[in-house]
Amino acid sequence: MSWFVVDVESDGPFLGEHSMVCFGAVKIDPDLKTTFYGKVKPISEKFQPETLAISGFTREQHLTFDEIRPVMTSFRSWVLGNNKSGRPVLFSDNVAYDHAWINYYFNLADLENPFGYSGRRIGDIISGLEHDLYFRWKKYRTTMHTHNPVDDAKGNAEALLYFLNKYNIPTSI
Repeated sequence: MSWFVVDVESDGPFLGEHSMVCFGAVKIDPDLKTTFYGKVKPISEKFQPETLAISGFTREQHLTFDEIRPVMTSFRSWVLGNNKSGRPVLFSDNVAYDHAWINYYFNLADLENPFGYSGRRIGDIISGLEHDLYFRWKKYRTTMHTHNPVDDAKGNAEALLYFLNKYNIPTSI
């Protein structure tokens, strides 16, 4: 199994009522150079301008993004093509948010989610390794948090990889 860090940007907080704007993924390996970036059209007329603005895109730009099925098909192929064996694992800063959007969009595209129905939260893993529920792990990112989802996924992957290496935990099976 291989590990992937995923980050999602949306135009509001509610699945089905709002839309995913874009997402990024980074495969956990020593150089963190295997990445994916997808942008998808809105699925709803509803959006929060202030939330959409975080992604750096306007509504007009968002309306020109790709259809869901081809993007999610490409993402699924990328994940499976970069997975050693077994089920790939999704890691995220906020797994309840990021995995929910990814899972929902795989379902909208009528595709099987290669990650299944669960994922791992980076902060919980690191807090457990450090024996500190309030451990401040984000300072171990080296890539700036820009709200470009590939940058954000990469920064989160850097922090996770730092602690996996510190505790000699293999990154794939």
